[in-house]
Amino acid sequence: MTRSDFLGALDWNAGETVLAPEVGGPGSWVGGPSAVNHDGVLYLAYRLRRPVGEGRGFANVIARSVDGVHLETLAVIDRERHHADSLERPCLVRTDHTWRLYLSCATPGSKHWRVDLLEAESVEELPDAVPVTVLPGDARTAVKDPVILRGENGWQLWASCHPLDDSDATDRMTTEYAISGDGIDWTWHGTALAGRPGTWDARGVRFSAVLPLSDGVLALYDGRASEAENWEERTGAALADSTAGPWIAADAPVFSSPFGSGGLRYFSAVADPGGGTRIHYEGARPDGSHELRTQLLPPDS
Repeated sequence: MTRSDFLGALDWNAGETVLAPEVGGPGSWVGGPSAVNHDGVLYLAYRLRRPVGEGRGFANVIARSVDGVHLETLAVIDRERHHADSLERPCLVRTDHTWRLYLSCATPGSKHWRVDLLEAESVEELPDAVPVTVLPGDARTAVKDPVILRGENGWQLWASCHPLDDSDATDRMTTEYAISGDGIDWTWHGTALAGRPGTWDARGVRFSAVLPLSDGVLALYDGRASEAENWEERTGAALADSTAGPWIAADAPVFSSPFGSGGLRYFSAVADPGGGTRIHYEGARPDGSHELRTQLLPPDS
């Protein structure tokens, strides 16, 4: 599949709801998906969130599915066990022999984020695994929402990084690139993509998926123009010849919700067990909440 074919197949109306939030209204979200196809079965990690003051990102869930639509819950990771004010989008990875879950954890009483790693032989054992902080950030930078590829060239990671120098503007974000030999110790290799002044993604960009396709590499990313669009990012596209970049971003969003301000973010794409590509994403509903959605892209789309 080419990059233009992939983008041309994206269609809100061709998708369907997988999960809706427990209550409606702004700040109630089900989404932030991260999918893995392992032995012909889809495993999907996602985030549950309530509004600020009512729990925020209170849990990450891992489920199994044979069709990408109907989910069987296997594990639930609570924010309290990880001493986090909130959990954001998880990243699920299958190694040769184990499962890994990279957790985005909000440090209590601050605007700081870090990424912790859980590892176990089975998905069901992940909630009891001892967490290891692999992307600590620092006093100047919050790190969250990693996207990870593992292949012949080792481990590659793209993470959302937020500068903390201005406490009133910590929603600003860039996507930073890192590599690793083991998925635990990471070395940063600069900015993959940053917002462009005066454009729809000026306030910040966050990679949500990196897809090697037949004619190059496609990155889907969340972008916003202003602080007012925080939490309602739309999905943009960036192209590169290799996963190391450089990346060239499109001039406008390529995928958005038909509701509200068009919020559609946290894109995930994997090979579907039945053929084609299964995408999941988080999209805005008419009442301002967010739902988890899916669409199957056929092999020749």
